[in-house]
Amino acid sequence: MKIGIICASDRELAPFGDMVRHRWSTRKAMLTVCEGKICSAAVAVLYSGVCKVNAAIATQILIDTYGCDVIINCGTAGGLSPELKVLDTVVVTEAVYHDVDAETMTEFHPWLNEAVFKTDEGLLRVARTVAKKRQNVYFGRTATGEQFVKGQLRDSIIERLAPLCVDMESAAIAHVCYVNGIPFIAVRTLTDNADGSASGDFKRNCDIAARRSAEFVADMIGEIGGSR
Repeated sequence: MKIGIICASDRELAPFGDMVRHRWSTRKAMLTVCEGKICSAAVAVLYSGVCKVNAAIATQILIDTYGCDVIINCGTAGGLSPELKVLDTVVVTEAVYHDVDAETMTEFHPWLNEAVFKTDEGLLRVARTVAKKRQNVYFGRTATGEQFVKGQLRDSIIERLAPLCVDMESAAIAHVCYVNGIPFIAVRTLTDNADGSASGDFKRNCDIAARRSAEFVADMIGEIGGSR
């Protein structure tokens, strides 16, 4: 097994610098991919750049070029549920686009029964085991789109999709994994509440949120591939 880890930004990727052992780096399609091991599991880690196309490019490269047969999306998100607080962690059970019509996903490729990408059940079982040892971990839906969410858009996404959080990459990564038959999961820690103060909150909380997500993912890999 080889696990691909995708973060959107260099700040979200940074915690893995202390975790990946015996590492070396290569370049593909303007992306730097760091390979090595976390615990006894082989990993390939990168940051894709923000938004859906960048995330999709990175995912397909990890599958085709680096032979990853599991993909984990790790990073930060904006919270949309009143039950969640900043720095809570969301383990994604399903990912949806909030800026793509559902019919695009069901009537055209990839011809989904419903416009939802489900997380792999085996990876969810591992995540639930890890979550028992931690506090403030929630399981639920994320909504992906290419806007910073606030105001009427925020209200609309909550009304239409009822996600716990919002991000710019997860559904695109899940989409690529779905068409390739590759297990997928996303772990996102909240930096903000996707409201008018989100920009400042993100900058202030990004590093600690990224660290919490990365540590959760490392614990998952420990469960999958041996003790940390």
